[in-house]
Amino acid sequence: MTSDDLTIRRASVEDFPRIVELARRALGWADDDAAFLTWKHLENPYGISPMWLALDGDRVAGFRTFLRWEFLFPGGQVIKAARAVDTATDPEYQGRGIFTRLTLGGLEELPAEGIKLIFNTPNEKSLPGYLKMGWTELGRLSATVMPTSFHFFKVAHTARTAAGRWPIPTVLGDPAGDAFTDTEGVAELLATWPVNTRIITRRTPELFAWRYGFEPLGYRVIGRTTRLSDGFAVFRRRQRGKAVECVLCDLVVPEDDQRLADDLIDKVQKAAPADYMIRLDHRRVTRGPFIRLPKVGPVLTCRPLDASLAPVLANWRLTMGDVELF
Repeated sequence: MTSDDLTIRRASVEDFPRIVELARRALGWADDDAAFLTWKHLENPYGISPMWLALDGDRVAGFRTFLRWEFLFPGGQVIKAARAVDTATDPEYQGRGIFTRLTLGGLEELPAEGIKLIFNTPNEKSLPGYLKMGWTELGRLSATVMPTSFHFFKVAHTARTAAGRWPIPTVLGDPAGDAFTDTEGVAELLATWPVNTRIITRRTPELFAWRYGFEPLGYRVIGRTTRLSDGFAVFRRRQRGKAVECVLCDLVVPEDDQRLADDLIDKVQKAAPADYMIRLDHRRVTRGPFIRLPKVGPVLTCRPLDASLAPVLANWRLTMGDVELF
């Protein structure tokens, strides 16, 4: 496909070095980011990310990537999905609609691969562009916060800003890459969960191992016992403004027992010093020390590629690990 002297085509693994080079030019990424992109887009157990390029001759003027994902709908139906994620346009080619053309071109091809839904959590700056391309704003996912230090009240106002990608190092808990080698324990635990009544990520031992296994992102795991089959929490600490934030990314306990979950949250709090802990909570009324703050939490948007899908916010049950930017 050619437009305005630019050729739009599907990218391949062989194009990856040039994609990384464009990310350096357009986004200021460093050499270390190449390993990050490789892990994120080439090692995902759901499959290699579909990517598209805008080419001016041999020069990469822009790229657009969708991260493969899978959801379980109520009743156990598996829906193949993709998350609209990384994109970049060469500074010399700004203003030529490359982002829109790459995105819409991808949407035309993804249904042939069985993908029925695109989702993402755009920021305020990018949201209008997605809405113009047919995305629906479902609403704000409910983030709840638990203050865990008196310092929280001094720095909370600074935390309404983007968090850094890289973590605050900690030796607490186990590195996720090590913990999730216990695939049998994870599988045994997941088998105890009741049939889902909401839209959730299709969790597998392989997904946990990949999603949290990239060591530089600093994910840690704390179990209820020494066996992952007894329940575990995934967390990491990072800087947000002047505050130290503990992100509770995933919490999995036998039979989705809330009492066991509360005990594990208490264990994470004691093991991971921070100014506050943050998690997503789909319940209408929160319990315990977690509180909802106004306009805190990512905005969920989606673009169904299958006309039979019309998800609404109340039907979703997502975790911070599902939606945090990584």
